[in-house]
Amino acid sequence: MKKILVALAVLAVLLAGCAGGAGGKPKIGVAIYKFDDTFMSYVRNAITENATDKAELEIVDSQNAQPTQNDQVDAFLSKKMKAIAINPVDRTAAAAIIEKAKAKKTPVVFFNREPLPEDMASWDKVYYVGAKAEQSGTMQGQIVVDYWKANPAADKNGDGKIQYIMLKGEPGHQDAELRTQYSIQAVTDAGIGVDKLAEDTAMWDRPKAFEKMKAFYAAYGDKIEVVFCNNDDMALGAIEALKSEGYFAGTKQIAVVGVDATAPALQALEEGTLLGTVLNDAKNQGKATFDIAYALAKNEDVTKAGWEITDGKYVWVPYQMVTKDNYTQFK
Repeated sequence: MKKILVALAVLAVLLAGCAGGAGGKPKIGVAIYKFDDTFMSYVRNAITENATDKAELEIVDSQNAQPTQNDQVDAFLSKKMKAIAINPVDRTAAAAIIEKAKAKKTPVVFFNREPLPEDMASWDKVYYVGAKAEQSGTMQGQIVVDYWKANPAADKNGDGKIQYIMLKGEPGHQDAELRTQYSIQAVTDAGIGVDKLAEDTAMWDRPKAFEKMKAFYAAYGDKIEVVFCNNDDMALGAIEALKSEGYFAGTKQIAVVGVDATAPALQALEEGTLLGTVLNDAKNQGKATFDIAYALAKNEDVTKAGWEITDGKYVWVPYQMVTKDNYTQFK
């Protein structure tokens, strides 16, 4: 009888650990679309820091493959995580993730890549943490407008219009599409004409952006007046390509703008190779993601997690414009 009682006690502890984590801490599964994305590495670090002494995290790299992420979600659910936080590889895959999580009654917090509105509305235990991409595009465009108005020599051919290159993130990604649209709209709303010389995706990737920019320069050379990039990694790749063509030495300058305000981008601002960027607040996106997931895991009221929740589901973390004038405050 004693052996049976001990066995039952051990089993109870194991089951409690499976559901609640070590020391009573809730277990939360976190899937990142890929670990080697610079911005997402900052978000991941913020999630980890905020979980200290509160929750037991399992953070996995989805390696930019939705099938891999689907398997990871299945594993989280089989381990009876109290909540899961997902940075989806493909935002359209959210519906299947929600369906699986709902069947297991496991709340979901999506972050950085916004699911479709109808998917967000499909269950009351689904939340999203991110930033409004149109705001980042508008700020990026404003940086270019300010530069253009203050530097008449930037208009190389004197036609009053900006001849530009656009380096986009992945096709169909809402941040890529909205940053592209609103950055140019901010320029035209300011009364400045534009001519798009070329536009292509570099998939948020620095080496790809280097290759694309080399090809664009070969085609358009010094006709290029501004390079818009949907994120800083691509902006830094474009800068390296332009450096190889003699730019950023002496008077040979060109305006390159990015988004994220990563540490390497701030260094480029200091060096004068990057005109400006927009802070995509990784620290607060990570904190909000954890805080909401933690409240859900503890079955607590998410409205008391310390974040304003819009439409009962969305936490919007604001962007901030970053230039040579203020970059030191973001280091």
